[in-house]
Amino acid sequence: MSILNADLHCHSVVSDGTLTPEALAARAAANGVELWSLTDHDEIGGQERAAAAARSHGMKYLTGTEISVTFADHTVHIVGLGFDPRNDDLVQGLSRMRGGRDQRARLMSDGLARAGIHGAYEGALKYVGNPDLISRTHFARFLVESGVCSDTNEVFRRFLTEGKPGFVTHRWAPLRDAVQWITRAGGMAVIAHPARYGFTPNEEYALFLEFKAHGGRGVEVVTGSHTTAEYVTYGETAREFGLASSRGSDFHSPEESRTDLGGLAFLPGELTPVWEVLADRIIQ
Repeated sequence: MSILNADLHCHSVVSDGTLTPEALAARAAANGVELWSLTDHDEIGGQERAAAAARSHGMKYLTGTEISVTFADHTVHIVGLGFDPRNDDLVQGLSRMRGGRDQRARLMSDGLARAGIHGAYEGALKYVGNPDLISRTHFARFLVESGVCSDTNEVFRRFLTEGKPGFVTHRWAPLRDAVQWITRAGGMAVIAHPARYGFTPNEEYALFLEFKAHGGRGVEVVTGSHTTAEYVTYGETAREFGLASSRGSDFHSPEESRTDLGGLAFLPGELTPVWEVLADRIIQ
């Protein structure tokens, strides 16, 4: 089961991707994906479309989302898989999460204006498929279009990370809340791309310890931002904490993502894949 071509982390226009759920499903199927999940940020509005599109291409499907949480003054992402998208706790929790994004975006625009970049809020809105989910990625696309930077990576490096003009600190959901929204809806909470957070060893250990204490059950081992060495590191972490292992490209756009849907290495065979644990939640 570890060699299944599963891609359980990607984004559509419902959050900050550039393709529709239907186009993502077609791309995933064309690339040999057998089990797929759409995991839009703090949003599950694309789930019915994604599941129907997966079925039309002969792929199996797991419901998905990616929830932003604040832990140790860092933003951490928790992927939810296999949940009931009609669950009230989850639906209402995600709705509250989306509520603070517009004010944050306006403050980001103010910061960029002080750096000489004007009209960023309005410019970013042109790239937003869901007005409730305006994000740094939409600002990055505007700055590339405007010729301020050559690509979105440069935008983040110069303008949208901590200490830069367009960065605005935001308090996301507590880790406990995000994990419990997912688990109460019958799903599995998974720590997304853990190598990205820049934690010290002690901070990372505390994250995994608290995550598991709240009912978290999985970690992304093979993902688009991990190196081969990090596959090994987080495979060992999965075994240490007794977590299932996930695999996902974190695909956003054909022009921006360095890893395509279905293009990842397979999970190491000694790990327990999340799809084995969630077998009864898979939509055929």
